[in-house]
Amino acid sequence: MAQEFPTLTNDLLLRAARGEQTERAPVWVMRQAGRYLPEFRKTRETHEFFEICRSPTLATEITMQPIRRYAGLLDAAIIFSDILVVPQAMGMEVIMNPGPHFTDPLNTPADVEKLPREVDVEKELGYVFEALTLTRKTLAGQVPLIGFSGAPWTLMMYMIEGGGSQTRQKSKTWLFKYPEASKQLLERITDICVQYLIGQVNAGAQLLQVFDSNAGDLSPYDFSTFALPYLKRIADEVREGLKARQLPIVPLTLFAKGAPPSLAASAGYDTIGLDWTLDPRDVAKLTDGIIDGRTITLQGNLDPVVLYGGREAIEREVKRMCNAFHDARGGACKAWIANLGHGITPGVDPEDMKFFLECVHKYSAVPSS
Repeated sequence: MAQEFPTLTNDLLLRAARGEQTERAPVWVMRQAGRYLPEFRKTRETHEFFEICRSPTLATEITMQPIRRYAGLLDAAIIFSDILVVPQAMGMEVIMNPGPHFTDPLNTPADVEKLPREVDVEKELGYVFEALTLTRKTLAGQVPLIGFSGAPWTLMMYMIEGGGSQTRQKSKTWLFKYPEASKQLLERITDICVQYLIGQVNAGAQLLQVFDSNAGDLSPYDFSTFALPYLKRIADEVREGLKARQLPIVPLTLFAKGAPPSLAASAGYDTIGLDWTLDPRDVAKLTDGIIDGRTITLQGNLDPVVLYGGREAIEREVKRMCNAFHDARGGACKAWIANLGHGITPGVDPEDMKFFLECVHKYSAVPSS
């Protein structure tokens, strides 16, 4: 059964995620609690990255920083954590300095045998659940709280590459050289992601997002073979697990960056995230009705670099984005969550982030000329 939490006073995000028409677009930003904020950098002076993730008090504080700074402008909080806590739960050591580094990545399928067969998600990731519960209470109903996980393919990529990679050579070689072993590893990761996401809702998450940040590195065939089946499993089994535990069936978002939108939409999520290379008008034509005849909510999709372009450029590009999403929905503000097309980057002026949010409020409310 669900825990008791303060009553939500701003449900704009949840209504948009359900495909409803809204008075304006709800807006939040990927990595909104991050290095562009001086208060975040101040906290990081005395605390290591994963130390913050593992401390419910610190994770709550970081999650709340943009909510306090942009009071009344942000329509969601997203828990401060990292997708790589899942490989850590599987027994892999990950260091953040400044980017992720695996001390002992997987080189061959034999290395998978070093990982534990069973993972106690409650034990290994309970600190995330505690942070979610504390944050949900601290929010006091101001805005919904988003939980998240990395997608199996993206997590597998990191586990094999040992960190970021431009070519994904090692991880993609696995797909071609060891296809069955790759699928077995993807299944194991999926099992953990399902338990992890259900646990997040039990702890207080009101919407879940799955990040497949490296989906665009796969051909449509390889995405359909090594990513899509596991994304579908997550959507189906999370909903089944929530129902079985009498927990809220929260909206699910998939951000499969670079994947064909029609394939991403076929995974069965309520919302799909778009990067800035996609036109929402084209995506709506491809995705509307693809699952049970319903309208799939779209999230995005301003180029994050626009935030460096000055106020005139920010206003112009937000206005253009809003027009495109209105056009995609027949002139209405419907089934759209405003966001950047990827995470906000560290050099952004926090005041320019504020101006972006203000522009979304202004121009998403009514189609502008």
